[in-house]
Amino acid sequence: MEPRLLAEKMASGQPPTVIDVRTGFEFKAGHIPGAINAPVWKILLRLVSLPQDKNAELVVLCELGPRAMMGKALLGFLGFRKVTLLAGHMAAWRRSGLPVVH
Repeated sequence: MEPRLLAEKMASGQPPTVIDVRTGFEFKAGHIPGAINAPVWKILLRLVSLPQDKNAELVVLCELGPRAMMGKALLGFLGFRKVTLLAGHMAAWRRSGLPVVH
């Protein structure tokens, strides 16, 4: 999903759940408003609160891509059916000038 499309969906009133798999330090340094910080190891150990609905739309991101791909695969393994990656990840979100929470 392209960053601008995600921003539009977030403004629509029924946004997808944004899953940021970066470290807590990276997340605190700047993240997408409303994102859930869920490093892959926390997803694996089920230490993060995820939607109950396995059909919920999820958008996964990291800084550049590799961790997000692992997160997407793990969420699929856990039964989530609508998991997509943010194109260009957090780096692209910032380059697009979209809002970041610190």
